[in-house]
Amino acid sequence: MTQTHLEIALKELRTLHSTHAELSVFCPFPDDVTRQPLAPYSIPATKLFAMQDGLDASAYPDLRDALRGLGSDMLWRETYKDSDTDPDFMNRFGCYEIIGRDAPFASKKMRSFLVFQPPHLHYPWHHHPAEEIYVVIAGEAEFHLQGAPSQTLQSGQSAFHPSGTAHALTSHAHPVMAYVVWRDDFDVAPVWSER
Repeated sequence: MTQTHLEIALKELRTLHSTHAELSVFCPFPDDVTRQPLAPYSIPATKLFAMQDGLDASAYPDLRDALRGLGSDMLWRETYKDSDTDPDFMNRFGCYEIIGRDAPFASKKMRSFLVFQPPHLHYPWHHHPAEEIYVVIAGEAEFHLQGAPSQTLQSGQSAFHPSGTAHALTSHAHPVMAYVVWRDDFDVAPVWSER
């Protein structure tokens, strides 16, 4: 029997949470994960994500492929839809929830997301109450954190964002695909930061 993208993603995420040094300390894989119904919703970035070249180099090829394969079946987020946001960012930035409230898997202990940016896109400075970790699955990007030097991360590397601290993300010549986990105060949406 062939495993579905959803089954592979869940298996690979369990493994990632137990084997990735920073992620395993930040948030063990929750023990309350259950399937829940999900109505798919696409945005312009959905198609861009499916067609994006440059995500070949990955420390997690099975997870990368499963998360890409899920793209058309997920509820893509429009977090900043009602804000005064650059239309280019809104058309090219992509995010869907994997575990949590608006996801195929429910959990009350954390929320996790796939974040995708094509090359040459800046995710502006923003903040939220939830503590957050990004694990780069494929590609690379420059991560910015208020009060710290920026760092370019590649597949397997991670960035931690403390609660309420402004952070941003810039892709340059390469796209980036990341697994993002929120813990604590994770029901409050992010907002743009004044800089």
